[in-house]
Amino acid sequence: MMVASECAPLAKSGGLADVLGALPKALVSLGHRVAVVIPRYMGARQVEAERINTRMPVELGGWHFDPAVCRYEADGVTYFFVEHAGLYGRDGLYGDRHGDFGDNHLRFGLLCKAALEISKLYFPAQIFHCHDWQAGLLPLYLKAFGGNPDPMLNAAKTVMTIHNMGYRGIFPKPRMGELSLPSWLFRSDLIEFWGDISLLKAGLVYADGITTVSPTYAKEIQTPDGGFGLDGLLRARSSAVAGILNGVDYGVWNPETDTYLPAHYSVNDLSGKADCKLALLRELGLPDEAMNRPVLGIVSRFADQKGFDLIGQVAWQLFQDDVYLAVLGSGVPYDGLFRGLRERYPNRVGLRVGYDEQLAHRIEAGSDIFLMPSRYEPCGLNQMYSLRYGTVPVVRAVGGLEDTVENWPPESATGFKFNDYTGQALLGTVRAAVHAWADRDAWTAMMVRGMNKDFSWEAAARGYSRLYSALHPF
Repeated sequence: MMVASECAPLAKSGGLADVLGALPKALVSLGHRVAVVIPRYMGARQVEAERINTRMPVELGGWHFDPAVCRYEADGVTYFFVEHAGLYGRDGLYGDRHGDFGDNHLRFGLLCKAALEISKLYFPAQIFHCHDWQAGLLPLYLKAFGGNPDPMLNAAKTVMTIHNMGYRGIFPKPRMGELSLPSWLFRSDLIEFWGDISLLKAGLVYADGITTVSPTYAKEIQTPDGGFGLDGLLRARSSAVAGILNGVDYGVWNPETDTYLPAHYSVNDLSGKADCKLALLRELGLPDEAMNRPVLGIVSRFADQKGFDLIGQVAWQLFQDDVYLAVLGSGVPYDGLFRGLRERYPNRVGLRVGYDEQLAHRIEAGSDIFLMPSRYEPCGLNQMYSLRYGTVPVVRAVGGLEDTVENWPPESATGFKFNDYTGQALLGTVRAAVHAWADRDAWTAMMVRGMNKDFSWEAAARGYSRLYSALHPF
């Protein structure tokens, strides 16, 4: 049973949803029975699901909640929705324009409790696979209070997957009572975190296995720079930590079949990529003459993690090299940065602020180079999408970016990497890519190498399957 806060295409804010949309199906193909439990947000109501329980009693912090449970099946996966209008019937997944919802601890504490009840009633899980802090309380609820009277739950094992250490689910200590957490748990070796509590830490302490989404990131989170204050705990549990690289759903991300593109192309016939580039330029209001120069693509949350401050440092120098920028994303303060660049360089920068899944595909297909100058990157999916779309990535050599991009200039290269977190390091690497772009034969060969890379979910699913089998004697 996968427990998470989002799952594509039902509810999505980032890469976590893509993982939950693809990994369960890949596990089913290996012979596992898989369920996914998520909240039924407003956006998920469009799915016609069977309501199998109108009032499932769940106690949390002395309060009685009665969420409904809905179920539907697709691609061999059983999906359970936890439905509670007061907690999940809002426009945002985690917050709105005013910030994070103040009751997120309750919203996701209820999700964890409800998942255990759903398992008892409808899906006797042997493994609970918990994703990020929103599911971090489930291992604690399952394990911290002695044996469970339900024999299946008592024998169940838990896996905690860290998709991003920057989000640790930190809440004030007084919230413990609202989450049915006794005061004895407030210890530095349990869930206390610098005077507050961390729901991710709860999961890391009580889970039987811990994974993260790339081998390099599994090492980085055990260092002070990458661990966000939890590196000591992860080093202490290092024998339980594994890095399993995320995959790509090539049924969705494939330039040969992508329904969002104006033209299709493949390694054997790249001609459609030029059509995609021209269509992208016109969609974003960039001049046709950009066809003769590199277009740099960005599709991202505009977060500090993503390294956009480096672009701000060197943007004026970038445009001296006669390049163009196609940008899609949202988030303060970097929406202001890109709006400013658009105003200053109106014929060089095409910008769409917001979330647009179709445009994301078209930027991947229509760009020549894809920029990911991340401060840190647990796995990253866009660089793998870019490789399949023949859009050469320029990345910082961290996390999954290090694991998936082979650096220029060797003949096996699929992209360009830099190490120092400085604007000048980014600028130098982009300039190297722009210079290489001018050699059309060598560039095309690099595109083809990237397009031939296989980062499908099968390898990741096999890695998780081996972990499950090691934890539980199926």
